[in-house]
Amino acid sequence: MNTQSPIKRRKSRQIMVGDVPVGGDAPISVQSMTNTETCDVPATVAQVNAIAEAGADIVRVSVPSMDAAEAFRAIRQQVSVPLVADIHFDHRIALKVAEYGVDCLRINPGNIGRDDKVREVIDSARDKGIPIRIGVNAGSLGKDLQRKYGEPTAEALVESALHHVDILDKFDYPDFKVSVKASEVFMAVDAYRLLAKQIEQPLHLGITEAGGLRGGTVKSAVGLGMLLMDGIGDTIRISLAADPVEEVKVGFEILKSLKLRANGINFIACPSCSRQNFDVIGTMNTLEQRLEDIRTPMDVAVIGCIVNGPGEAREADVGLTGASPNNLIYVGGEPDHKVSNEDFIDHLEQVIRQRASALEEQRAADEANIIHKTTA
Repeated sequence: MNTQSPIKRRKSRQIMVGDVPVGGDAPISVQSMTNTETCDVPATVAQVNAIAEAGADIVRVSVPSMDAAEAFRAIRQQVSVPLVADIHFDHRIALKVAEYGVDCLRINPGNIGRDDKVREVIDSARDKGIPIRIGVNAGSLGKDLQRKYGEPTAEALVESALHHVDILDKFDYPDFKVSVKASEVFMAVDAYRLLAKQIEQPLHLGITEAGGLRGGTVKSAVGLGMLLMDGIGDTIRISLAADPVEEVKVGFEILKSLKLRANGINFIACPSCSRQNFDVIGTMNTLEQRLEDIRTPMDVAVIGCIVNGPGEAREADVGLTGASPNNLIYVGGEPDHKVSNEDFIDHLEQVIRQRASALEEQRAADEANIIHKTTA
C-alpha cells in the first residue's frame, strides 16, 4: 500500500517549540490544551501526561494570573512534553513563565499594551529562544475591526493577524506562528488561505469551538481537511467540548487519513452486514480500546466476510477475514492461519502486537543500516 501523501505542503519558516520542530519540512505536529484549573497542579500534571501519552507533540496550558504562573513553574518541573502558555493582556505573566521554562508563548502583541512592554516580552523570548504564537479568534476581534467589517469575516481575521505580525516585524522577531480560527468552517478556511499567501511563518490550524465529540470531529475534519489538502498547516489542534485526549486521537486520524502523519494503527473495517461471520462492530470497539498504546504505524483490516475481506487483508500488515467455518488471519499480506470465533479477539490482539514488534525491529534495523552507510 502506498504510504506517501500526494499533498505538496506550503513552504514555511521553521521554529522550535521545545524539541519539536514546527514548519519547514517537519511533520505536522498535533497538540491539545488542558481544561483543568491550572492552579490545581496535580490535576493539570496528570492531564498533561495523559495528553502526551495519547501522542500529542505539544500541550498548551492557560496561565491567566500570576498565581497560575507560579503553578506553571511546578507543572513544568514535572512534565517533559513541550508546553505553550496561553496568556492575555498582562506582559508580566509572559515574562514570568519565560523565566520558568515555557516552550512557546501564545500571546497577541497588540493586546499587551505599550511598546516598551511588548519589547520586554520579545527581548525575553529572543534571549531564551522562545517562539510566539499569534492567535486570532473570530469571537474576540477588536472593536475597531468589528466596526469596520460589521461582523467577523475572513478578511477581518487576517487583518487582525497581520496587525500583530507587524508589531513583531517592527521588533525584528520572526520566530512565530499564527492561527486565524473561527467556528464557522468556511470563514476559517478562507482566512487561512488568505494568510498563507502573505507570511512565511508556520500556521497553527484549528476550527475553534467546533462543538462536542461527534459534531466537532466532523467539522474539524472537513475544515482542516480542505486546508491540509491545499498543503496549508504546520501544527493542528482539534477544539472539542470533550476530553483533550480525544482531540489528540482525532488530530492523528485526520493526518493519517491524508497520509501526512503515521502514528499507531490505521484500522480498515467494514460497517458489517448479514454476511458477517463475526461481530465486526464489537470486535473493532474492543481492539481500538486495547491497542491505543501502540504507536507503530501499521494497517489492520477487520472485514466480516469473504467478499471484500481477502483484498483488504492482503494490503494490510494484519488482516482478519470472516469465513465459514473459521476466520482467516493474514500477516504481511499473506494468509497465515485460521481462527474460530471463540476468544479470537485475544488471539488477534496478540498477532497484532507481534507484528508491531516485528515492524519496529525492522525499522530500527533499517535506520541503523542507513547510519552505517552514511558513516562508512
